[in-house]
Amino acid sequence: MRCEIGVIGNGAVGKAVALGFAQAGFQVILLGPSDRAATVRAISPEWDARVFALNHTAKNLLSKLKVWDALDLQRVAPIESMQVFDDAGAALNLDAYAAYQNELAWIVEDQNLNQALDAALRFAPNVQLMTGKTVAMSADFSELTLENGATLQAELWVGADGAQSWLRNQADIGLDYRSYDQRGVVANFSCAKPHHGIAHQWFIGEQGIVALLPLPGQQVSLVWSAPEALAVTLLGETTHQLAQRLARYCGEVLGELVPLPPQRVQAFPLNFISPHSIIGPRLALVGDAAHVVHPLAGHGMNLGFADVVALLQTVAEREAWRSCGDTRVLQRYARARKEDVLLMQLATDGLSRLFGSQLSPLQTVRNMGMTIVNKLPFLKKQLILQAMGK
Repeated sequence: MRCEIGVIGNGAVGKAVALGFAQAGFQVILLGPSDRAATVRAISPEWDARVFALNHTAKNLLSKLKVWDALDLQRVAPIESMQVFDDAGAALNLDAYAAYQNELAWIVEDQNLNQALDAALRFAPNVQLMTGKTVAMSADFSELTLENGATLQAELWVGADGAQSWLRNQADIGLDYRSYDQRGVVANFSCAKPHHGIAHQWFIGEQGIVALLPLPGQQVSLVWSAPEALAVTLLGETTHQLAQRLARYCGEVLGELVPLPPQRVQAFPLNFISPHSIIGPRLALVGDAAHVVHPLAGHGMNLGFADVVALLQTVAEREAWRSCGDTRVLQRYARARKEDVLLMQLATDGLSRLFGSQLSPLQTVRNMGMTIVNKLPFLKKQLILQAMGK
């Protein structure tokens, strides 16, 4: 089987890049390990514990792909401002209105996002959805072989197959890897007081980072970046016990927390992954295959969608005589993404180290830094615009 664009990995970023290329007129194969994109499933009435804070770049891409309006918008919550606290009492408030915008970002559930992408893919021209296990890639990256013996040929392979990317490994791309020795503990709660569209975040030293993100109504979604030992403890507790732990941080602003069904605590490991290159022969990496950052800023999915925007634009603007997988075209994509990704890596990794340190001088510096930034409107506006993807 032949195509112009072969996308490996059918998560949200993989689906978006496949949909974007298909709508641009390219012949696309979307290959995943399961049939997740093959059928459209109804959204569960229970709130998904895995949510994403999608910024303006992500929303604009999904709108262009005609996916945003296909979301169940009653389950999407805007973030109008963000309040950050450290364990020494310093505070920082980032308000969308300071940048003349109504929203900083939007909270979207994983199931809501994927359901809308699946629906769009069903009606997209030029896309063939396939499942199967990849077993080999030819030396010149022109042909991929599946476990069942089928072969696929493409001008350009897009690696959207996650942090442990098989396609990245086939290209022998090295990477820098470090575990944060933390897990992202997630669960959902109703709150006694309205959240007013505010995302709250507490840096709590050795116990990690607690974020409570607004859901529609008086409901919030927890992401607790907890050290490994604490994460194990939290996973062994009930959601009611977890709510009691959170009360010391959010009791004044959100009131009593009550667990939402299915009253289950989940967790995922937190790592730093930076490949030495996001391109290879006929190959471009996107999403977690291209970078994994600490979730404290909530920008992992946004970086992936920004990859999609850059790759679609770079290929669309290539010279007519160049192939989609031409080395020069791929180099342009790599350059287009280098600064944005590097800045986010430095920011999230640096903040994780800074607020995780118990050294008294560093605690003093970060406390002063947050206080000063909170009093400088121009600097705050720049931080806000960066967070929005502007």
